[in-house]
Amino acid sequence: MPEIRLPDGSLRSFPQAVTVADVAASIGAGLARAALAGKVDGKLVDTSFLIENDADLAIITDKDAEGLEILRHSTSHLMAYAVKELFPEAQVTIGPVVENGFYYDFAYKRPFTPEDLEAIEKRMTELAKRDIPVTREVWARDKAIQFFLDQGEKYKAELIGAIPAGETVSLYREGDFIDLCRGPHVPSTGKLKVFKLMKVAGAYWRGDQKNEQLQRIYGTAWAKKEELDAYLLMLEEAEKRDHRRLGQKLDFYHFQEEAPGSVFWHPKGWTLFQQLINYMRRRQEEAGYVEVNTPDVMDRSLWEVSGHWTNYREHMFTTQTEDERVFALKPMNCPGSVCLFKQGVTSYRDLPLRMAEFGKVHRYEPSGALHGLLRVRHFTQDDAHIYCTEEQMEDECKEVVKLILDIYKDFGFENVRIKLSTRPDNRIGSDETWDKLETALSSALDHMGMAYAVFPGEGAFYGPKLEFVLRDAIGRDWQCGTLQVDMNLPERFDINYVAPDNTHKRPVMLHRALFGSLERFTGILIEHYAGALPLWLSPVQAVVLSISEKHAEYAADVVKTLRRAGLRAEADLRNEKITYKIREHSLNRLPYQLVVGDREKAEGMVAVRTRGGQDLGQMPVQALVERLLAEVAARSGTA
Repeated sequence: MPEIRLPDGSLRSFPQAVTVADVAASIGAGLARAALAGKVDGKLVDTSFLIENDADLAIITDKDAEGLEILRHSTSHLMAYAVKELFPEAQVTIGPVVENGFYYDFAYKRPFTPEDLEAIEKRMTELAKRDIPVTREVWARDKAIQFFLDQGEKYKAELIGAIPAGETVSLYREGDFIDLCRGPHVPSTGKLKVFKLMKVAGAYWRGDQKNEQLQRIYGTAWAKKEELDAYLLMLEEAEKRDHRRLGQKLDFYHFQEEAPGSVFWHPKGWTLFQQLINYMRRRQEEAGYVEVNTPDVMDRSLWEVSGHWTNYREHMFTTQTEDERVFALKPMNCPGSVCLFKQGVTSYRDLPLRMAEFGKVHRYEPSGALHGLLRVRHFTQDDAHIYCTEEQMEDECKEVVKLILDIYKDFGFENVRIKLSTRPDNRIGSDETWDKLETALSSALDHMGMAYAVFPGEGAFYGPKLEFVLRDAIGRDWQCGTLQVDMNLPERFDINYVAPDNTHKRPVMLHRALFGSLERFTGILIEHYAGALPLWLSPVQAVVLSISEKHAEYAADVVKTLRRAGLRAEADLRNEKITYKIREHSLNRLPYQLVVGDREKAEGMVAVRTRGGQDLGQMPVQALVERLLAEVAARSGTA
């Protein structure tokens, strides 16, 4: 007689073993219809799962995060079912859930076309309407291998072949389609009503470019049609905001094949980039940091000591000199910072020592992974390393968290989530050390009253980390800043400080980057603001438009006045109609347009328009200067 404890603490007893679906039905017909899966003693299971002993049970519906994931995973299998019906020779490989949707990789003799996707989606809808039961079956490993080989599914057979001999595997059957899967799945295809196939892309079997080329079909699935509509609208808006298109249109930067993954900054883009550096430089100085710089190329031995040679070698660019010394372009700034710390003798009175560096780093990314400013091979980090005592560690973590959240507000990001990533399997250092480091991060957040999510196993190989995730203007999330605590590199590099009792002790090392990659943060800003950057960041803050040639000299004088005040201004003296000039600069998202004609020249005025089309009328040049400077100060955190 199993006794089932529900999430509200209530108990339900049953005279015999009972399925998750039976428990849902005993609670109410509505819940029985809504049930997608169950969570029994913390483990996700199908609604058909039989509960034979006392257990804790939660019924999973589409209102739960796990429910949405199960919907998406089940929809990926529905897509595979449809593909096999329409293209029987296609081989099914792997189909996981990804952010906002799913994909499945297929091996097929020709590329799938947009028309194929339409047909597959139509067949998926037909299969869903038939409300076909989805059932779990457990097979012997060798039987499953032979079954898939007989079906011509060599990829599935290979996956099962990696499972130890003698073990069983779970398969899911819906109609005539059988697929390898751990589950759980929805109880029937009728639960899958809101989906759309998005695109086809290339992929390699098991992600290895040495393996066969496959075709990856991406799709999205949601609990309600309104959610799908909102997502598609967001994608449409994201397309308009794409930093690659806007960066070219606004003349910020370009890429070219001779330097893949590296940015060619144009004057306007470089001005924006320097504004970010200047801002961060000021904030770091105010927070007690000193700025340093370390070499871009260093001997292999340094990376062996740090552990990067063993743990990060495949992402490093290397070269060998004529005397056979191997050097690497730095993928990280940490070892160079440690070399600076080792110079001279450091006393406990010098701690905490906060060393910041705008360091250029180089990391090999596969060419298919490169994506504008968001994924590059050569980029600049607003890196810093803080050396402190164990007693200072938690307070320093708090200061970094406060600084990073305050900085994000200046850039218009109020919605920030924090992730705590703990020890990975591939790591250096003892469990005792990792316990101290993880406790320092969690305690700092707890004492600050900050909400955070824990991601087990996702820390760096040398220490746990916090990740700061920003939500932009259209609801997308971007992981930017990081904070890592580390007692392993100080040990590996044998660095010390002199304690009050004259003994030598190891410092704790904090690694932190607030923007993360400046290139990536620039791309995020362009998309967040759709290219209409706030005044304090805009490469050109105001453009002075002359109505005719006789106003050119006065327009140039206004530009000089603005520049002397520290504002970034340009003149447009072209012999074009003023309406044409206004429209062009509005499309280029310049914050202010200052029109000068006879009256403005005679009275020392400018006619002011905003990029949104608002006419602010005429005002004296000096009054405009004061207005713009006040707006810059208010938005840049300098007011």
